[in-house]
Amino acid sequence: QDIPEQLTQENPNLVPPASEGEAKGLEVQRGPNMQPVPAKEPIEDRIVAEVLLKVGDDITTDHIMPAASNILIFRSNIPKLAEFVYHRVDDTFAGRAKEKGTGFIVGGLNYGQGSSREHAALAPMFLGIRGVIAKSFARIHMANLINWGLIPLQFVEAEDYDNIDQGDELELAGVIDFVKERDTIELVNKTKNTQYQVRLVATPRERRVLIAGGRLSEAKTIGSR
Repeated sequence: QDIPEQLTQENPNLVPPASEGEAKGLEVQRGPNMQPVPAKEPIEDRIVAEVLLKVGDDITTDHIMPAASNILIFRSNIPKLAEFVYHRVDDTFAGRAKEKGTGFIVGGLNYGQGSSREHAALAPMFLGIRGVIAKSFARIHMANLINWGLIPLQFVEAEDYDNIDQGDELELAGVIDFVKERDTIELVNKTKNTQYQVRLVATPRERRVLIAGGRLSEAKTIGSR
């Protein structure tokens, strides 16, 4: 059967795509509550940041990014939506993260369980969170963290969780080499002068995504070549 060269536009709600020449001059019109999706910069080789929040086991994506009706209206407005990250757990979190511009979150077992909402990774990324250090992660949320350029680190020794407090300053050095090809890295607690071993469980593809700063950043890099 022959495939037609062009499909008819019989639906009046469909607008035919512009030509390549016309497309270059087009501007996307957005309402005030629709903002461009932010992209993260490539991963840093050295990360020094404060633990902005320490939480317990079984933190859900609803803890991280509440789904109330007065919040969901901002799903297309990440700068506004990010103001509600962890709002029900600690309503000072978003303000502190925005002020610091960087930070870590420390969690217990099964961090990020529940619904698969990617805003629970996207909004913390917008606030400057560099990674989450936990005893273990829910599978889909861990994938979402990677997709938005946040490093999901797991304690090699689970009891090290007890030795980190909110407000501690942590340091990771040699991050790029670690993410590229190593399973573990030393996490230094500069506040307590102690060290912990943490691991990254990720595929080669996911490691490349993290290096780029997330899938969106990776796609933009590929598109600019």
